[in-house]
Amino acid sequence: MRPETDIGGRAAEKHAPVNGRPVGTVRTALTSAVPTAAERLRRIRPRRPKAPRVSRGKMLLYLSLLGPGIVTASAGNDAGGVATYANAGANYGYGLIWAMVLLIPALAIVQEMCARMGAVTGKGLTDLIREEFSLRWTAFVMLTLLVANGGIVVSEFAGIAAAFELFHVSKYISVPLMGFVVWYLIAKGSYRRVERVFLGMALLLLSYPVAAFLAKPDWGDVAHQTVAPHVQFNAAYLFAVVTIIGTTISPYMQMHIQSSVAEKGVSPRDYAVTRADVYVGSIFANVTGILIIVATGATLYIRGVTIQSAADAAQALKPVAGSFAGILFGVGLLGASLLAAGVLPLATAYGLSEAFGFEKGVNQGWRDAPVFLGIFTGLIALGVLVTLIPGLPLVQVLIFTQLINALALPFVLISVLKLVNNRGLMGDYRNGVIYNIVAWTTTVIVSMLSLAILINTLLGFFGLGFA
Repeated sequence: MRPETDIGGRAAEKHAPVNGRPVGTVRTALTSAVPTAAERLRRIRPRRPKAPRVSRGKMLLYLSLLGPGIVTASAGNDAGGVATYANAGANYGYGLIWAMVLLIPALAIVQEMCARMGAVTGKGLTDLIREEFSLRWTAFVMLTLLVANGGIVVSEFAGIAAAFELFHVSKYISVPLMGFVVWYLIAKGSYRRVERVFLGMALLLLSYPVAAFLAKPDWGDVAHQTVAPHVQFNAAYLFAVVTIIGTTISPYMQMHIQSSVAEKGVSPRDYAVTRADVYVGSIFANVTGILIIVATGATLYIRGVTIQSAADAAQALKPVAGSFAGILFGVGLLGASLLAAGVLPLATAYGLSEAFGFEKGVNQGWRDAPVFLGIFTGLIALGVLVTLIPGLPLVQVLIFTQLINALALPFVLISVLKLVNNRGLMGDYRNGVIYNIVAWTTTVIVSMLSLAILINTLLGFFGLGFA
């Protein structure tokens, strides 16, 4: 059968009916009534094709893959992180924002490599370390992380106590109660529910941008000092830079994100969404840190107010930026501490269980994963009980855990780079040349600065440290 043709002799296109009758063929033109104005316009100017629409199912898939990147990066803004950023603003104004900006790609690169390994291999970081490296290497990394993470868990519950005391709630009520809430959420919940709650806690960090705007900073000065900072070449300034880097990139973050991606079941096919999640999380976490520096730099620095903790910063903000700004700072501290109080024990439980081949996972019960849940429960109990000790020397605890973290971080980063470039493990998902150059440069710089923290802390015991 011969195809219908238009007047120019070309095969005619079938169009959808208009006003109840088909259009666009010679037969239609001869047999239909006088065309309407809309039909004449359609023949002169073809209808522009509609943009492809994302189906509801595909959109839900994208949303379901979000979470590990935002949660892990936000957990880095814990009680110690908030205190570090607040101190940086109080002591140097906007003079250290440039370091936070440079840390955005550094954090994103490290987190992305671990997330990619989780999607490609379906295994956690210490699973791969155990399989690909020696037992001594695995045992050393895990021992240092267990000790360091145990100390940091204590600091998170101290942050919870300090945040509640801003609202006149005793730590003897708040700490046991919040410890039980965090434990129950993870020990009795599913991965999906845990992740949703963690994302909700991360949203509490949005109180810091509001606090920063309430502080009424000179945004022109903020921008100027970000792109053209006055870098100081003295020991105290260098140590402040090093502590910011050590706070922003912590070993437990790499373990948590890889284990979370693996447990969530993200595949290489779906990985593009998870990679975007990692990048968004890295930007969100570091911008939050920048705004903490802005808030304290605009208020405390110009008045010469010094602080020792995030709670001190919240109290100091009230008279100079208003009580609401202080309250918002306290809410942010509570959200950050609660989030890290869940993520840190969870990351440690993942790491130890993977390293020694035990069953693990938030979706597992006590019968299936007793070691995993036992480690998690033990760390929560440790954090709660130690925080309730009267006169706890929290500063000394943080210094000691900082020392252990500085010791472990280079080993973790080197392990990550060796694993992600393993052809037999990652296949076509290995790092490219340019990515490797950036990743190794980041690793070398971070490792050298972590070594500086280690040396400074050791010298500090003899009164010879930088600060």
